Amino acid sequence: MQHLSWTGTLGAYLNPLFLTALVCFLTLAVAAIARGFSPRADGPHLINPTPPSVSLMGPSLVIGLALWLLSLSGVALLAPLALGNIWLSLLLCLILGAAAGFALFQISAEMIFKLVWLAFYVTLLLFGLYLVIGLFVKPETMGIVGAISQRLIPTWIALAVTFALSILFKRKLGLYGKLFDSPIGMIGLGLVLFWIFTAIFGAGFDWIATHDPLAQVSGMKNKHPGIPLRGATEADYPYYLLGGDTLARDVFSRAIFGSGIVIVIAPAATIFAFMVGITLGLPAGYFGGRLDTVLSFLSNLVLAFPVILLFFLLVTPEIVQTGLPNYLAVILFVFPVVFIAVAQYSKNRLKPGFLTLQFPILLIIGIWLYLSLVSETGKPVDVLPPMLDLFDVPAEILLVFVSVVFVNSPTAFRIVRGLTLDVKTRDYVAAAQTRGEGPWYIMLWEILPNVRGPLIVDFCLRIGYATILLGTLGFFGLGLESESPDWGTTINAGRKLLSVYLAPPLVPAFSLMSLVLGLNLLADGLREESLRD
Repeated sequence: MQHLSWTGTLGAYLNPLFLTALVCFLTLAVAAIARGFSPRADGPHLINPTPPSVSLMGPSLVIGLALWLLSLSGVALLAPLALGNIWLSLLLCLILGAAAGFALFQISAEMIFKLVWLAFYVTLLLFGLYLVIGLFVKPETMGIVGAISQRLIPTWIALAVTFALSILFKRKLGLYGKLFDSPIGMIGLGLVLFWIFTAIFGAGFDWIATHDPLAQVSGMKNKHPGIPLRGATEADYPYYLLGGDTLARDVFSRAIFGSGIVIVIAPAATIFAFMVGITLGLPAGYFGGRLDTVLSFLSNLVLAFPVILLFFLLVTPEIVQTGLPNYLAVILFVFPVVFIAVAQYSKNRLKPGFLTLQFPILLIIGIWLYLSLVSETGKPVDVLPPMLDLFDVPAEILLVFVSVVFVNSPTAFRIVRGLTLDVKTRDYVAAAQTRGEGPWYIMLWEILPNVRGPLIVDFCLRIGYATILLGTLGFFGLGLESESPDWGTTINAGRKLLSVYLAPPLVPAFSLMSLVLGLNLLADGLREESLRD
């Protein structure tokens, strides 16, 4: 069985086109930046114009170096530029780059910006061809990129259906629907949904991964991407698509299963952190006084510690043996129950039917879920019998979860407190007070809905921070097991051989970067649309 290349046999036709479009996009982008950052809407004049020498130098260097690298890489059309001598080739390419840069300097800034977007869309279209063609051909024909695209078919279908329905009904979907009017927001949403669906279908249903993420195959240690699987049977996938790591495990499968750990822990921990921040931040900002002083002091006390130091303190074996993480879980996990109970009571306190039947049932279910989360057999907090314990949370997952919630809660508290201080003097708050509404009703049903825009934006950013924190924990070997496929642990395991085998550390690093980038872009899009709303 042959070794897979990245783009297979069709790459001979698509690669030159793709590389040309990519180089054109990068060159034009540099030219646009060098010409003054952006064109004015009222004419061809530039904002912050740069000197002609600088405007000429940037594109010239980019074009020259791009031609030089492409000639050395063996692209057929540019192979004559190699000249058989690396330095003569560099000199010739720089001369050609200077000529091309001078030609770009003669084009108006408005035209350059149009060409930038044209080159970007062409590059995106050609990259999409790799993925689309790969769905219908054998891995040998379309290579590693096509094979990965085939494995991600459930994700592509889910993305297509989600985007189609969202665009169709976007006028009825509130702030989420308006997000599709923002190109940045759509790109961010696409990246985030990609990893969400990949985690669901890959880690949840095991429809994407090619091998067991913990299985070791003899002879596959530190193998390069596209290597055929040794001793493969008909039931085995015949390739390690992204190579093998230092323990002969499939890098692609570990990245897929690692997404499940991140997608579950980071958003859930952020939700719990926001429940703590909202439940404490609203009364601190609304009532002020000594309550605000005490809560603000405690939040500042936690924020005064370096984040990594806090993690080290919380996850060290000596601290774990004392039961401190379990006791923290008892405190932190009660806030969602308190938040939901107070919100429902404040809204329905004048409805006798709700208070006598629905509210007690809601409390019982909430307390049961809470005790199932904090109770763990053989640990300091063991209050439920096994038959009533709904969640069997592994000790290392609970430890990481509590650590992330504890670190993020003070920041959420400060944001909610600041927004409450700003909003509590508005007219609609005074109107609710005049109607005789209670303070908790005003906080939860008047103030909180009117600050949802900034909170949603910060929530997306906070998930990104939590993702980075999880990667940091895994990288330092804290909390999760050393065999865990989470991205931080995988990066740490492969970093020692980075100069020899790139795939083991770079694949999870790129996965982590793309998810955080998507969350940041999504937050930018939500901020833009919430300001318009």
